[in-house]
Amino acid sequence: MVRAMRGGPETGLPSAIAQLSGRAPRPPSLPWPALARGAGLALCLWLAGQAAAACEARHPERGLPGRAAEAAFSNRTAAGRHEAWAPRDNELRLHAAYVVETDEYGHGVLGALRDAKALTIHVSRPGDPRITCPAEASLPAGHVFEDIAPHLADLDGDGMPEVIAVRSTVTDGARLEVYDRRARLLAATPPIGTRNRWLAVLGAADLDGDGHMEIAYVDRPHLAKTLRIWRYRDGSLTEIAALPGLSNHRIGEEYITGGLRDCGTGPELVLASGDWGQVLRVRHANGWQVEPLAAFSPEAMAATLACQIP
Repeated sequence: MVRAMRGGPETGLPSAIAQLSGRAPRPPSLPWPALARGAGLALCLWLAGQAAAACEARHPERGLPGRAAEAAFSNRTAAGRHEAWAPRDNELRLHAAYVVETDEYGHGVLGALRDAKALTIHVSRPGDPRITCPAEASLPAGHVFEDIAPHLADLDGDGMPEVIAVRSTVTDGARLEVYDRRARLLAATPPIGTRNRWLAVLGAADLDGDGHMEIAYVDRPHLAKTLRIWRYRDGSLTEIAALPGLSNHRIGEEYITGGLRDCGTGPELVLASGDWGQVLRVRHANGWQVEPLAAFSPEAMAATLACQIP
C-alpha cells in the first residue's frame, strides 16, 4: 500500500512530499539534490498540496527498461501554469512508460519484446529528485499495449505533451490511443478488427501545414502496408490520408524503421517501400507526395533521417 508521509521535524521532509515505497526516508541532513531516486525509493510531489492524501501508484514509476519516452515542456499556459506545484516558466519533463510485461496476447510481432498491461505517466523537474504521483492506465483481461514505447507530442497546442500508445485486444487487434497527463483516454482510432493485426507508429507533427497536429502510422506493416494519417482536433481523431505500398517494420524486429524528419522545408515522413527495396519520403505539397530517395539499406535510412540524403 502506498502511503503519504507528513512533513515536519519528525521526517525532515517538506509537507508537500510523499514516499512511494513505504521505506524510511533518508536522513534529513542530506540536501534534496543529494537524494537519489532508486533502490525502490521514489519521492512524490502532491499536486493538490495535501500531504496526507495517499498516492495510489501501483507500478515502478520508470517503467520497463527501454520502454519509456520523455519530453520537456514549459510550465506556462495562457492562463497560468500546467503544474501548480512548480513556478511558471520552469522547464518540466513528462515521462511515460509501459510497465508490467505479459504474454497473454501472444502475437509476438516485436520479437523478444513482450507486451505490457499498464501505462505510467509522471512529471519531474530537472535537478529535483522528486516526481509527481504517477498516473496509471491499467488494461483489462484480453487487452495489452503492443508497442515498443509510448510516443509524446503536444497534440492540442497547449504546450504539454500528450501520450500516444497502441492497444491490442484478443477480439479486435490494434488501435491507436491518445492519453493525457493524468492517464485519461482522450481519443482513439477504430480497431483494425481482427486479432493479431497490428499498427506501427511513425510520429506526430503538423504534416499538412493546417495548424493542427497529425499522427502517422502504418496499418499492418507486414500485410496491408498502408500509411494512415489522422488529424487530432478538438479532442478527436479524423483520418485524412491512406497511402498504400509502404512499411516501417518487419516481423520480429524490436524497432521501428523510419520516422519524422525536417530538413528545413517542413516535416516529412521517412519509411520503406512495401517490398523494402527503397527509402521513401512522404510530404504534403499540393497533396500527399510519395517520393523515392535511395535504395533501401539501414545506412541509407539513417542518412535520410539525418537529412544527408535530401
